[in-house]
Amino acid sequence: MWREIADRVFVRRYSDYNVTIGLVVGDSDSLVIDTRSSERQGRELMDEIRWLTTTRLRVVNTHHHYDHAFGNYAFVPSEIWGHERCALRLREDSRTAQIALAAAMPEVAPEYIETRITPPHKTFRESVELELGGRPVTLAHFGRGHTDNDVAVVVPDVHVVFAGDLVEQGGPPSFEDSYPLDWPGTLGRLLEVAQGPVVPGHGDVVGRAFVEGQLADLSALAQLARRVRFDGGSINDALPLSPFPSVAARQAMIRAFAQLAGEL
Repeated sequence: MWREIADRVFVRRYSDYNVTIGLVVGDSDSLVIDTRSSERQGRELMDEIRWLTTTRLRVVNTHHHYDHAFGNYAFVPSEIWGHERCALRLREDSRTAQIALAAAMPEVAPEYIETRITPPHKTFRESVELELGGRPVTLAHFGRGHTDNDVAVVVPDVHVVFAGDLVEQGGPPSFEDSYPLDWPGTLGRLLEVAQGPVVPGHGDVVGRAFVEGQLADLSALAQLARRVRFDGGSINDALPLSPFPSVAARQAMIRAFAQLAGEL
């Protein structure tokens, strides 16, 4: 069910990947924040949005991962916004993701294989302000973190921030495409505009204290990676000291060590 967390700002959590979708309603336009994992799921989302508003829809992808952007086609011909590298990653990487999803879930393989990938056609590098009819919202790229194309959505009149997967609740952050050495600085810049509810890409709405705690853990992780690497240690040496569980920590250390080696 939709939950209104501020005036005409709605969130809805889905059991598929525990993803959290957002909707900001203005007088003439509304902004859909992420579109779920497939074309079918995107159409389902569209139908559920129409219970709340009949305004013209715009879409923003918080980043390129399938669980946030593969439902885009259901919203054509709406404007679809994203970071310029989000569009690039969707063009370059989406087919590999579709094949992997189909292999992992053969019972629903056609749903993923037949999804028509639709990259954002309205892109930006640092930030852009959208006008939703008497209601401005800002799309901002604060730096690399969960990916190289993370976008936060700031709704200033009600002090709400949609953080995408820069913040995750209910589980550790996902590090597969991450930049662990950059993530703390990026999250710190997000905190500068986080004066109220913060909506993570997965899980329930959180507040500033939760984000500060996740920032502390990410900072500790980055410092640990630097110390172990410069002392000549290995990833295995770092794992027992990580603030995150071993599976997540290993992926984070692989990416952090690659950054320190100049490979990312």
